[in-house]
Amino acid sequence: MLACGLFFGKLQGDGPFTALQYRLAAVEPRACPFSAQQPWRTRSAQDVGWSVRENGGVKRLAIVGPTAAGKTAVALEVARSLGSVGLAAEIVSADSMCVYRGMDIGTAQPSAEERAEIPHHLVSVVDPTVEYSVADYQRGALAAILDIEARGAVPILVGGTGLYVDAVVDELVMPGQYPAVKAELEKESDVALLYARLQTLDPLASTRMEPTNRRRIIRALEVGVGSGKPFSSYGPGLQESQVANAWAIFGLRWPRGELAQRIARRYEQQMADGFLNEASSLLTTFGESLSRTALQALGYRELWNHLRSPESYPLEVALADAVLRTRQFSVRQERWFRRDVRVRWIDRDAGAIDFADFAGVPDVPGVMVRNIVSAAFEVEAGVDRG
Repeated sequence: MLACGLFFGKLQGDGPFTALQYRLAAVEPRACPFSAQQPWRTRSAQDVGWSVRENGGVKRLAIVGPTAAGKTAVALEVARSLGSVGLAAEIVSADSMCVYRGMDIGTAQPSAEERAEIPHHLVSVVDPTVEYSVADYQRGALAAILDIEARGAVPILVGGTGLYVDAVVDELVMPGQYPAVKAELEKESDVALLYARLQTLDPLASTRMEPTNRRRIIRALEVGVGSGKPFSSYGPGLQESQVANAWAIFGLRWPRGELAQRIARRYEQQMADGFLNEASSLLTTFGESLSRTALQALGYRELWNHLRSPESYPLEVALADAVLRTRQFSVRQERWFRRDVRVRWIDRDAGAIDFADFAGVPDVPGVMVRNIVSAAFEVEAGVDRG
């Protein structure tokens, strides 16, 4: 048996998360997942209940979960760990807001140093004036993944935009665009009437979106009317589309109270890093040209409303609204990923095992990294477990 010696100990950090404890939520590693002396082996999907891919032993890995769960930091450490044993890895973002240039702070994009260390894809690729669709993202992400694999590296899909993850993992057939239908639907100002029409036209789709989400409701109606097929028939979130394929998918999950603290603390740090100045610069540069998608970005929408009317909408109120909206969004994210039976959840549990200092990754549980790497890239040293 080979000992990895990579992921043990207790975290360092500030605040209440200084000495978190976590349980082994995925699998107990019985051997180091990497060995130059051993052939790559993977357990079957039937054995462990998650998807694997025979490709010289290398599988695709996805790390998902709600905002502020630590996905980016965990993915970076996974990539570093793979690199330390000679296996390159590259990260593909699955975040609908990280595609926008100039929105670095508010979308918590990886730093320039991190991107220089570990190649990232689909980060800062278009201006915030662009309506970047799911289909645009799917094309870019799948092309990036094929390029990564052609270089002999491991793709790590990382993000919390559920539809982006589904579009890549299940290679969904994306519905077309019907501009004339959309233009007609946009004339209706009453979102309640639009939602009622969707309930009649496509009851299943109506259950998958908020009754006040005008943009999604119009898109569902556009597709249903334009294509003659229900929007829900295209597959996102459908149980039958969740088949074993190339991906091993892991979800990071925190108790909601602790995640709420992490969200609030992240906004505090972002403000200290210049979030307000970034929002102001974007508003000055692009103004009314900002895309509808970018205008809905968490935190930015509230700061832009504050900048437009600072007296009627004070900064402290804007920040409180941003925190609340982000917390609500994080709940919806977790619900989305919970529908996918292939996701192996790694839970934070304050009553379990202590782990040693994990330098450079504050507030991120080392056991999460260990379990993701071990479960997704396990190699049994000379043992055929079938």
